[in-house]
Parts: sequence; C-alpha cells; structure tokens
Amino acid sequence: MREGRPASFYILAAVFALFVLFLYGPTLTIFVLSFQGPQGGLTFPMNGVSTFWFEKLWAGMGVVDIGAAFWRSLELGLVVMVLTMAFSVLAGLAFRKRFPGQALLFYTAIASLIMPSIVVSLGIALEFRLLDDAIRDFGDSWGIAWISDDFTTAMGLFRSGLGAHLTWTLPFGLLIMFAVFNRFDRRYEEAARDLGASPWQTFRHVVLPIIGASVVGVGLFGFTLSWDEIARSSQAIGEQNTLPLELQGLTTTVTTPEIYALGTVTTAVSLAVVLTALGLMALLRRRRTRHGTDAGQGLV
Repeated sequence: MREGRPASFYILAAVFALFVLFLYGPTLTIFVLSFQGPQGGLTFPMNGVSTFWFEKLWAGMGVVDIGAAFWRSLELGLVVMVLTMAFSVLAGLAFRKRFPGQALLFYTAIASLIMPSIVVSLGIALEFRLLDDAIRDFGDSWGIAWISDDFTTAMGLFRSGLGAHLTWTLPFGLLIMFAVFNRFDRRYEEAARDLGASPWQTFRHVVLPIIGASVVGVGLFGFTLSWDEIARSSQAIGEQNTLPLELQGLTTTVTTPEIYALGTVTTAVSLAVVLTALGLMALLRRRRTRHGTDAGQGLV
C-alpha cells in the first residue's frame, strides 16, 4: 500500500508555486497585455486581441528610434559575448600555471562585482572626460584643425560602452572558466602530446571540445548581462542610448500597451539567445559523447 505524502510536501509545493508565480507572473502579464486591441489599456480586462501595438512599436515611438536602439543593443551584446568568451578562455588557460602576481590579478579582475554599478559607470565616464580634455589640449598645442573644430568626445558605444559592459561580464566568465579548468583532467592533454599533437592541436581537438559547452554558457552570460544592462551604461555609453536606456526613459512617458509590446520583444530576444545556447550545449555534449564512443570502439 502506497503511503501518502506528508503535509510538509504540500506546504513546500505551495511555497514553490508562489515563488514561480512571483518570478514569472509579471513577464506573462506583460506578454498577454501586449496583444491587446487598439483600445487596450495597461491593466486587465483586455480590450480585444491583435498585434496592433507591435505594429505601432516598429512604426516608431515619437522621437525615440526603437529600431536603431534595438540593433545597437544587439550588436553590442554580440561583441561583448565574443570578447567575454575569448578573454575568459584565455584567462582560464593562463591561470592553470602559477605566476607572480596571480592572486592580485585575480582579485583585481573580479573587484567590479562588488562595486556599485553606477560608481563603475561614473568612473569610466570620468576617465573619458579626462581623455577628451587631453585630446583637445593635444589638438590645440599642435594646431590640428579637425580636433579643435570637430572633436567632441572619445566616448561611444564600442569604446566606453563596451568597456563598461565588459567590467560586468568578464568576472562571471572568469569564475566559470576557473571552475571548469579546476576540474579538467590533464591526462587528456598528456595523451594528445604523447601522440605528437602540438599545443594548438591539443587545444583545438582535445581541450576545446571538452569545455565547449561551458564556453557557450559563458557567451550566454555575456550576451544576456549586456542586453539588459542599465546602470553601467547610464553614464558611459556616449550619445547613443541602448535599448534598456530607451525603455527606462519611455516608462515615464508611454501610457499604452506599446511599452508592453517592447518588453515582449526584448524578452523574446533574450529567450531566443538562451534556447540557442542550450541547443548548442546539447549538441556539443552529444558530439563529445559520440566521439568518445567512437574512440573507445576504435581501441577495442
């Protein structure tokens, strides 16, 4: 005879259900309300069902060019993702061997995690203001006309903005790769070298396939953290705003489901990136398992 579940199980299940509702309820609510008809409002009940607010969104929201902001954030997020993966893997490889100043470099790299984001943003903005003053002084001293007449600031999306985002994404990537290489079995590399593989061949054909899923995870962190970053972008992004900054400004002026449509689009992009990353991880694991099986059969 099957024993019934204890009362604690149902209590914990109810708490977990409330937690999930609290976590995903707002997102689901915004998703539903974004599909209202032309007369829809910001609250329930819904007034019709249509894609009217999405069409209006892409037609433009007054002086704000949502399309341009969307592509700026997407391009920046992709660049941050690639750089985060590359630097994290290289740093993980470098930290496998001890070298002078290793501890200092490690704590310096992750220090930005404990710094308030707005302080980091202000610090980067101050650095670039000092750089701007130095460039102007240089132009005046040497009589360089284009600097004196046309130069405004060195800040920009892929300069100060990129640096600000990397201060947020790189520490996460570094910590992930440190954990991965800490568990890495060096015997695989030793076997490859015994068979005559060069260091590059060992990395490409042995190390990278093993850590591939983790590298994809680092890239996922890099993109998603950059995609919705506001605080570190607020003072350091330059003249062109990213989509989260535009969205923050619109929340005080837009009073229609158009703002919900924008939230649905940004969430869909994040979800697409997550699903793509999970698919790549599953593909890499399956490929690694298949290759391992093939190699084992070849040894029999």
